[in-house]
Amino acid sequence: MLTFLLTLLTFGVIITLHECGHFIFAKLFGVRVNEFSFGMGPRLVGWQGKETEYSIRLLPIGGYVAMEGEDGMEDEEGRPIPSDGRAFCEKPAWQRFIILFAGAAMNIVLGFFILLALASQMDLLGTNVVAKVEEGTAVSEYLQPFDRIVKVNGYSTPNYNDVVFQMIRDQDGVMDLEVIRYGDAEGLQQKSGQRVGLSQVPFTMENETIQLDFVFYGEENNPLRTVSYAAGWTSSVVKQVWYSLMDILTGRFGLKDLSGPVGTAAVIGEASSQGLQTLLLMVAFITINIGVFNLLPIPALDGGRLFFLLIEIIRRKPIPARYEAYVHGAGLVLLLGLIAVVTFNDIAKLITGGI
Repeated sequence: MLTFLLTLLTFGVIITLHECGHFIFAKLFGVRVNEFSFGMGPRLVGWQGKETEYSIRLLPIGGYVAMEGEDGMEDEEGRPIPSDGRAFCEKPAWQRFIILFAGAAMNIVLGFFILLALASQMDLLGTNVVAKVEEGTAVSEYLQPFDRIVKVNGYSTPNYNDVVFQMIRDQDGVMDLEVIRYGDAEGLQQKSGQRVGLSQVPFTMENETIQLDFVFYGEENNPLRTVSYAAGWTSSVVKQVWYSLMDILTGRFGLKDLSGPVGTAAVIGEASSQGLQTLLLMVAFITINIGVFNLLPIPALDGGRLFFLLIEIIRRKPIPARYEAYVHGAGLVLLLGLIAVVTFNDIAKLITGGI
C-alpha cells in the first residue's frame, strides 16, 4: 500500500506539473483551455471552472490539457469553424512552440530543484579530477593524480556524473580516455595543463561490474558550487536518457530492459526503503526521463507536435490539421501498445523476481 501511494504521489506531482506547464503558458498567451485532466481513460470526478473543466480520470499514466483549436479549426468536411482568435492553431508559431515545450521543461526544472536540494546536503561535491590512483592496479600506469578526465570513449565528460556514467556504461572495462594533465595542485589551480590521450586503459572487473580504481577529488560545498553542481548533474541525467535511447536503437538493450508504470512502481518502492534521499533521487531521475522522452519526435508526444511545428516554420504554412491528427492518432495507438508490452514484461519480472 505504501508503494502504491508513493507511486501515485510521484506520478501525480510529475504529471500535474507537466500539464501545468502547458496550462500556464496557454493561459498566458490567451489560448482557451477546455479541459485540464489528470489521468487517462474514464472520468472519475470533475468540476467546472470559470472557463476550464478540471477532471481526474481512472488511469494515472498521463494527463492532458485540451486547448481550443489544438487539432485545427475545421470540421470533418474541411470547412472553417468560426473562432474568436483564442484557438491554439491561430497563435504565432513561437507561442505554440513555448506552450508545447513548457510541459517537458517543467519536468526537467523539477528534477533540477530536487538535485539542488540533494547537492546542498553534501559536504563535498564530486569533480572529474583524479585525486588518488590505487597502487598496483593496471590503471595506475595510465592515470595520475590531478588528471582531469574530459572524455571517456569519445564522449565529453565535463563533470563528475558524466565520467561515472560513461565508465559504468562501458562493457569490457577497457576505455579510451582523454585527460588534461596538470601534474600538481598548483597546475590545477592555475589551469595550466596539457591535453593527453590515453588509449585502451584497463580497469578491474568484478562480476561483470567495472571497478573505478581511483578516487575523485572533492570540492568543499558552498551555495555557488551547489547550483553549478546541480545544473551539471541535471545535464548529465538528460544526456543519460539520450544515450540510453541510442543504446536501445543500436540493439545494445532491448524491450525487456525497459520499465513501464509497474516496473517504476517497484523501483520507487525499493528506493523508499533506502531512505528519503534515495527516493528523491529516483523521483528526480523519473521526472527528467519523462521530460526528455516527451520531447522525442514521436507522434502523440509533445516532441511529435513540435516536429510538425518546425515543418510548418520551414514551409511557412501548416500541414493540414486532419493529416497531422491521423499521424498523432496512429502514434497514440502504437504508444499504448508499447506501454502494454512493457507492462506485461514488468509483471513477468515481478513474478520471476527480476525487478
